[in-house]
Amino acid sequence: MLKLTALRKYYQMGETTVRALDGIDLHIRRNEFVAVMGPSGSGKSTLMNILGCLDRPTEGSYLLDGKEVSRLDDDELSFTRNKHLGFVFQNFNLLPRYTALKNTYLPLKYSQIRAAAGMEKAARMLELAGLSGRMDHRPAQLSGGECQRVAIARALVNDPDIILADEPTGNLDSKTAHEIMALMRELHGRGQTIVMVTHENDVAAYAGRIITLKDGKITNDTPNR
Repeated sequence: MLKLTALRKYYQMGETTVRALDGIDLHIRRNEFVAVMGPSGSGKSTLMNILGCLDRPTEGSYLLDGKEVSRLDDDELSFTRNKHLGFVFQNFNLLPRYTALKNTYLPLKYSQIRAAAGMEKAARMLELAGLSGRMDHRPAQLSGGECQRVAIARALVNDPDIILADEPTGNLDSKTAHEIMALMRELHGRGQTIVMVTHENDVAAYAGRIITLKDGKITNDTPNR
């Protein structure tokens, strides 16, 4: 599903070269649930940006479903993001004027699916996320946990191969965080591939595999059973 080989990402800051990722070899298979951990500055966000086709590596190979991502142009990258990936962010990234239903529908707006069918699909995703009674509510009328459930429904609406979750519980209290992680585990049980960045050990414990980064390198990669 995802295969990184000798992947590096360098940034030039004045005369200093920052090695954000420094030789990453990583293979993530279909239907894995992977947590990525590490201290601030370890390269977690850079790795997620590259996995999400939001940034390009300086060197090395990134194969997504057998396709070399680094060779794609901007239009092809956008198509790949839309086809293969669903994103869940710490800050939800919901549009405040839109209802939960319309926020969930947004990724389908420029697809070939008819609007009515797209809305029906968005409603099904919200039901899956446990929000069947909150579809007409705007983000300001929802709790943090409900907003994150909307974000997860939005990530699922395009039937992505992979969900990339960046600190999905970072703005939630512990009880709500575990409810969101229980939903993630349920989605994984349905066959969803999930890659999640977190700094919380109890959140990472929901994953089946934990990868630790330090100074742009993988220092640990172990199954979590």
